[in-house]
Amino acid sequence: MPTKTDHPDAPSRFTGSLVRRAQQRHLAVWQSEVSTEVTSVQYAALEILQRTPGVNQRQLGDELDVDRSTIADLVARMVRNELIERSDDPVDKRSYVLFLTSAGKKQLSTLRPRVEEVERILTAKLTPAEGRELRRLLSALLPHDD
Repeated sequence: MPTKTDHPDAPSRFTGSLVRRAQQRHLAVWQSEVSTEVTSVQYAALEILQRTPGVNQRQLGDELDVDRSTIADLVARMVRNELIERSDDPVDKRSYVLFLTSAGKKQLSTLRPRVEEVERILTAKLTPAEGRELRRLLSALLPHDD
């Protein structure tokens, strides 16, 4: 039986089109299951700060793979929303170190099971092995600093 990707002019034969559509689905599921206020990037920042409190803004941006202006905006928004706090870096006074606030820790623990549910929804039609393979293949598309 032919599929949508069999036709040579089908947009879904292009990886970029499928990645974009998958991202749109992820966003829709995220907003319905997790939050309309906390984005997946903000959630990732909360997880990183839970794991490594006191990282500086540049390190957080590197870990999230976002540029300097994006991380500055993200941090400012999260500080305004009282999810994280920043203070002067004791080593480099031109930089900030970041920590979760108690509200940020509470938000993280509230959101974590919902994020797990997003993962279950998005991969429901895949076997566990297929889910691991999908993540491996998507990671292979990303640039690596080897």
